[in-house]
Amino acid sequence: MRDLTIGEAARRSGVKVNTIRFYEERGLLPEAPRTESGRRLYDRAAVERLAFVRHARDLGFPLEDIADLLALQGQPGASCAPADSLARRHLASVEARIAALTALKGELTRMIACDGADTAHCRVIESLADHALCAGEHARGAEVAAVPGVSD
Repeated sequence: MRDLTIGEAARRSGVKVNTIRFYEERGLLPEAPRTESGRRLYDRAAVERLAFVRHARDLGFPLEDIADLLALQGQPGASCAPADSLARRHLASVEARIAALTALKGELTRMIACDGADTAHCRVIESLADHALCAGEHARGAEVAAVPGVSD
């Protein structure tokens, strides 16, 4: 593979151009060599590394863990125990978010079983106005906010 422009590296790896620059700034991707005119050039190894980072991000790994996994990838003879530990910790985090979302789903399902004819007797409005009317605890914090697509 010849040296690729940032646009071509983005297309082949599935990572946006701005994200490639961000990964370079964060140290997840070595800074690309530049031509005399200042254009970045990427080789096969850089595109493969970008694809690795993209896949890890798709699976929800935080950037710090991805940096650790990339460091481990560069040590082919080392134990895979640290990588396994990172993945297990991430799985536990995902399971905690699933539990929080399941509790949230249950509460929302209970709330929308509204039999009131008007907003003065609406269970949704009442529950939102008085947390004590909720059936159980439900997360409002990091467990739910960390889920892609779920935010404040």
